[in-house]
Amino acid sequence: MKDIAFKKVLVFVNAGVPLVLLLWDWWRGQLGADPLNFVTRSTGTLTLVFLLLTLSVTPARKLTGVQWLIRFRRLLGLYAFFYGFTHFLCYLWFDKAFRLGEVVADVTRRRFILVGMLGFFLMVPLAVTSTNRMIKRLGGKRWARLHKLVYVSAAAGVLHFYLLVKADTTKPLLFAAVLAALLGYRWLASQRQKTPLKLGVFDR
Repeated sequence: MKDIAFKKVLVFVNAGVPLVLLLWDWWRGQLGADPLNFVTRSTGTLTLVFLLLTLSVTPARKLTGVQWLIRFRRLLGLYAFFYGFTHFLCYLWFDKAFRLGEVVADVTRRRFILVGMLGFFLMVPLAVTSTNRMIKRLGGKRWARLHKLVYVSAAAGVLHFYLLVKADTTKPLLFAAVLAALLGYRWLASQRQKTPLKLGVFDR
């Protein structure tokens, strides 16, 4: 247990390093010509990275046989939500100065904003129900069904990135390929086992 606790601390600290580096570079004025845009895009990318890391835990555990990897899934999922919230806050604060009317107009006028909002708000119930108490309160089956939303959220995040990029689509297509591989693995595993998948991502 102590070894797992230490590993969790390592994951927790390292997962927060990108934000610390962003803040440090901001303080030193080293974020380029458009620092606000850089921070917004960086936090969006980090959201996708941690979503895919979260979804990678189960395949990695099954392929390697290292069962304790599952203990990091909830932590990675919560970091995905944290960076997603930071990304949303950057947009709301830096781009729109909390003018909600402009946000609504953006959502109705720009597809990539609509898709991005969908991806983020689907993460909210996953984060809210990430505690053991909420798992017991909802019941295992209902909780697992709810946490299938993570796949929709990840797909929306990748599509948001793709629609946002106007020229070089290499990065969003790479994220799409990784997500497709993770979904493909789960589909193949379900076909072999012929049993329902357990798709919750924020459990231990």
